[in-house]
Amino acid sequence: MLELRSISKSFPAVQALDNVSLQFHAGEIHALVGENGAGKSTLLRVITGIIRPDQGEILIDGKSVRFHSRQDSMRRGIALVNQEIQVIPQSSVAENIMLDRLETFTRAGAISWRKVSQAAREIMDRVGLHVPPETIVGGLSAAHKQLVQIAKALSADARILLLDEPTSSLTEHEAATLFALLRKLRESGVTIVYVSHKLEEIYGLCDTVSVLRDGRYVGSSPLADLPRSELVKMMIGREGETESYGVLDVKQDVETLKAVSLSRRGRTNNVSFTLHEGEILGFYGLVGSGRTELARLLVGEDHLDSGEVYIRGQRARIGSPAESLYKYGMGYVSENRKEEGLHLESSVRTNIAITIWERIRNRWTRCISGAAETRIVRDLVESLDIRVAGLDQRTGDLSGGNQQKVSIAKWLGA
Repeated sequence: MLELRSISKSFPAVQALDNVSLQFHAGEIHALVGENGAGKSTLLRVITGIIRPDQGEILIDGKSVRFHSRQDSMRRGIALVNQEIQVIPQSSVAENIMLDRLETFTRAGAISWRKVSQAAREIMDRVGLHVPPETIVGGLSAAHKQLVQIAKALSADARILLLDEPTSSLTEHEAATLFALLRKLRESGVTIVYVSHKLEEIYGLCDTVSVLRDGRYVGSSPLADLPRSELVKMMIGREGETESYGVLDVKQDVETLKAVSLSRRGRTNNVSFTLHEGEILGFYGLVGSGRTELARLLVGEDHLDSGEVYIRGQRARIGSPAESLYKYGMGYVSENRKEEGLHLESSVRTNIAITIWERIRNRWTRCISGAAETRIVRDLVESLDIRVAGLDQRTGDLSGGNQQKVSIAKWLGA
């Protein structure tokens, strides 16, 4: 169905793809795996015409094709679910899902929005997106936005479906619904390319796996014939090491963070919990259950209708994320790094250091110490193994996994 021959692509100081050749067959779910920066997302963007390769050839049904734009690949039946959330926030769920098919609902120059909503609702039900089709996307959680993207791709009735980390914001329940859909599409002959770091998903869903490492093709194998340890070895180039995460030293008598009856109309209702020193407290729930909404209330991004927050026994009044950080030492790694967590047009240095400028500026001149900034940012890049060409590399040019590391480093540095 889809063949890639000798695909290469380079960016400034980075060889993203180096002579990659692959074949994807009809009626299979083909996993594409590798470490952060291995070239997986770049390869999908080449297939869809978002970027043009420096060399190489794409074939569909044995015939060479050349894509000059995303629209060219869509006309060939290729649909993509991006790793990054890409929606039109000011538009409705139905408009986002049916955006590429609006002309099919047009008569005499006018769009039938009733039919658009009906068609969108059918696809929303398939992916488990239970909100009114008229809902404005901008106010939805990252998980809901991800389901919107998946629904949009399914609406295209594609012959080739590319999914780049489609479950990154989804719970196990929503992921199971998606997997059932993908299995039905496989039975109907659709070619599915599935990118994920979650090996449990790969082995539970996919038929075949191909591995990229440092932009190069390593090999392919039916998953039934490939032990997990061998797959890890292909991905990282050495034997995988099982390391302990250590032992938690929880001090039950020290309350670091305490929430009492937190409520916000339409978002959370009477939520209370206690977090102790040295403890990792998890919140779990289906999409729309209020996980993200609770986090935004805690850091002051949204404001409480009622309830109280205590930090180390003292009542905290948090009016903004800045107050959360500088007054109380509490940071927030957003689930939606593209819209909330990073300045993608700015450098890695700026994104990591932005939370510590207040700490490293001269009290008299107000100038930021470049030496201190470089030292702190370099230490974080090295400790988190963020793959960058340099500290001044544009953050938007990094792979998704490395962008997430930058988002985490910003708060660890603070």
